Amino acid sequence: MVEADDAILSQTLRVNELFFSIQGESTWAGCPCFFVRLTGCPLRCHYCDTEYAFREGNSRTIGEIVEAIEKSGARLIELTGGEPLAQKRAFDLIHLLCERGLTVLIETSGSIDITACHAQAIRILDLKTPGSGECARNLWSNIADLRPRDEVKFVITDRTDYEWARDIICAHQLAERTAAVLMSPAFPQKKGLEILGCPGLDPRTLAEWILADNLPVRQQTQLHKLIWDPGTRGV
Repeated sequence: MVEADDAILSQTLRVNELFFSIQGESTWAGCPCFFVRLTGCPLRCHYCDTEYAFREGNSRTIGEIVEAIEKSGARLIELTGGEPLAQKRAFDLIHLLCERGLTVLIETSGSIDITACHAQAIRILDLKTPGSGECARNLWSNIADLRPRDEVKFVITDRTDYEWARDIICAHQLAERTAAVLMSPAFPQKKGLEILGCPGLDPRTLAEWILADNLPVRQQTQLHKLIWDPGTRGV
């Protein structure tokens, strides 16, 4: 049972950053959105672009988080990470925001049970492809809990990832069961001029594969990385 609002507001979460920006992904791309990036993640994907969120962060009360959201005037909120659901109190924050009539997006790796999320929350389930190095961590029972408002995302590093995702989409009828199936070409991860872990995938190549199969998905880019420098935080 969810505690009364006052008790929830006094609870704490470890927060990496809070910021108001343009949503860069999902069917909500382009919309003003307030981001709550929580600290910590049990996965180590090869193409991860937020490794700084694994450990960096400070304790903030849920009340402080809500106050920051209210000051921004945002009606669209995203919980991200890291892996936001790795902190159990995140479910309380989700409940409180949904009960206040806000639209709440949850960007989750899918390695943690999503069933405890508020019924009005929109879960964006990022199923891990073989190229992520974390495919074995997918919690497949989450697929059974997907709702028509939810979205499923695949980050594609190569042809093997694409064919794997295509098979999963068909086997579980994901396009029919969710609001959208998203495919993202992996963005190259660099430190200076050095490629780290993932060289990335040409967006045109992914587009050609999708068109050849007439796959019922939405190809997406990370819009925020086109607006700002890809290494910029807080956007």
